[in-house]
Amino acid sequence: MKKKIQIFKFQPFSKKQRKILNWWSPQSPVKDMDGIIADGAIRSGKTVSMSLSFVMWAMSSFQNQNFAMCGKTIGSFRRNVLTGLKLMLKSRGYFVVDHRADNLVSVSRGGIENNFYIFGGKDESSQDLIQGITLAGVFFDEVALMPESFVNQATGRCSVDGSKFWFNCNPDGPYHWFKVNWMEKSTGYLGKAESARKRKKGEALKDMLYLHFTMDDNLSLSEKIKARYRGMYTGVFYQRYIEGLWCMAEGIIYDMFSEARHVKKISEFNDLLLDKGRFVSCDYGTQNATVFLLWNKGADKKWYCIREYYYSGRDKHKQKTDADFADDLAKWLDGVKIKAVIVDPSAASFIAELRKRGIRVIKAKNDVADGIRLTGTKLNLDQLVFASTCKNTIKEFVSYIWDAKAATRGEDKPLKEHDHACDAVRYFVYTILGRNTARMTKRGA
Repeated sequence: MKKKIQIFKFQPFSKKQRKILNWWSPQSPVKDMDGIIADGAIRSGKTVSMSLSFVMWAMSSFQNQNFAMCGKTIGSFRRNVLTGLKLMLKSRGYFVVDHRADNLVSVSRGGIENNFYIFGGKDESSQDLIQGITLAGVFFDEVALMPESFVNQATGRCSVDGSKFWFNCNPDGPYHWFKVNWMEKSTGYLGKAESARKRKKGEALKDMLYLHFTMDDNLSLSEKIKARYRGMYTGVFYQRYIEGLWCMAEGIIYDMFSEARHVKKISEFNDLLLDKGRFVSCDYGTQNATVFLLWNKGADKKWYCIREYYYSGRDKHKQKTDADFADDLAKWLDGVKIKAVIVDPSAASFIAELRKRGIRVIKAKNDVADGIRLTGTKLNLDQLVFASTCKNTIKEFVSYIWDAKAATRGEDKPLKEHDHACDAVRYFVYTILGRNTARMTKRGA
């Protein structure tokens, strides 16, 4: 049987996408710049044009050189960038060999061949992975999700004459290190007049092209799809992911939460609950509160939080042991069959206690920012409902706020107060619902 060859069907490119594709070409007036920064809304067409242009530039400018392509993790880069990029390159006549074991992609055409190494920049230790290599260029997808040390190490490896930097991201806070140390020091972002003024004062600037994207710059999106994305966010997430603004996370985190929309009496939805698909999510504490939330899938595809356990050792002036909490969990469930308990991975001793009793445990995915974002999206789409008896959870939703001091350091963090039930909600949403939710909301730029 003949193997079917996958062909990438290109959509029309917008004016800004074409500028990304051509800015480095010999005829371009900005060809001598050191790199490019593309930021803006989700689904605005940045990643497709940036990744394709990066490889085309490399192949037209170098022979037998090494390049780096970076994502928050290698897995996310492969999923969100490389899969489509390989199809695009093959459709344009490039020969692509993916050496998965080495995280190396070899690209060749017309006697020209270059190597593209894939790196993940998820934490401070990631900088160690990229040390020692000599690069002719580096592409960062979602650079705002990476630590500054990793980016500095990667850009510092670009010592080949003619090397360039490529940055792609959705906005974060206005004090984020990338906004402060790269964008606000880039000539393309500042403009000619401001750049001249700063240089006159002796400030060191980066000679980078800057392009800001909105969803209207992605010609493949219909108005219906744009409207769907606009309906997924409110507050700071709307400003960042839809309007493409670098804005402060401040005030109430779940400003889309409404008792009128998200809270119901059990009698109002009891008939919708399925006899399967039940989970418990747990935020574990000793002096801090321990919370259990029982989740039940509905026939309407919504998820219902139908029961709450909340115990604070500090408030009760009595701490409980792992065994005590495991006993409480059994009594609280009262024979209800569940698929698993989702627990904060740091609660190692409690996880061990549950497993000793034959209870299936799933360690929660504990990415706070992504978990909050996805929970906010689910609330905004009315896909989460809470029983009116879950009083502590309901109370926390309206008092769970951003940490203003962390925001001035360029970090999005919740204030560590009134957060135990909200943490348990986030563990469930990001760990269970996040598995089936396309990363389009933040990663598919």
